Amino acid sequence: MAYELIDIGANLAHDSFDDDRDEVLDRAQSGGVGRMVVTGSSDDSNRRALELSRKYPGVLYSTAGVHPHHASDYTDESDALIRELASTPECVAVGECGLDYFRNFSPRQAQLEAFRRQLEIAVETGKPVFLHQRDAHDDFVEVLEPALPRVARAVAHCFTGEHESLREYLAMGLYIGVTGWICDERRGKHLYDIVSIVPDDRLLIETDAPYLLPRTLRPRPKTRRNEPVHLTEVLRVVAEARGQTEEHVAKITTENAVRFFGLD
Repeated sequence: MAYELIDIGANLAHDSFDDDRDEVLDRAQSGGVGRMVVTGSSDDSNRRALELSRKYPGVLYSTAGVHPHHASDYTDESDALIRELASTPECVAVGECGLDYFRNFSPRQAQLEAFRRQLEIAVETGKPVFLHQRDAHDDFVEVLEPALPRVARAVAHCFTGEHESLREYLAMGLYIGVTGWICDERRGKHLYDIVSIVPDDRLLIETDAPYLLPRTLRPRPKTRRNEPVHLTEVLRVVAEARGQTEEHVAKITTENAVRFFGLD
């Protein structure tokens, strides 16, 4: 493949990678996934993501944010840490941030407050924003829309929504991140059916490793842990669903990731 893929969202700070992270990165690069963005989602993972991006320059980049699950832990110290990390060149986005009413691990009011504060950091630092939304579409749009004119760029990471919300996000100017959810015939059939409406210049692909192992992988891996090398399977299924070649989808998603994150 002429284009090295970019995994725009991998939780490589996750402890499931602590024993073999170097091998995971080697497999990814040997398999055509040249660069990966390490998702920050809590104070600890934000620090770890930056450390990793400094340990593997030009291969790993990081984000800094507080996931809605951890919103009740969002403090002034968290806010200051995200600001500090977002001012570094290795940190390429603010987030993962947003709203998750599916699990409500944090109270909704805490989620809304943390989301607003992180959008403000994105505005002030000029970094794009890496978004999470599940079962909270209306509140998500209500908070996000007024901030968008001042935000550099925004991606709906791990998009799993329906046709209507996809059209709304595209109208708002969002990029769309597609994971192995599209490879799940039980939950992802609707996504397979609608991914073709995403314009070429707004499509991004990601693994969300160690989560969302593509169910279409053959032979099936021995472990349920997902890793960036499996981005090639996401690429294959996305290309199939869009009626495009894998080479074309590789090219556009790589170019989009470079532009979105401001990579070299």
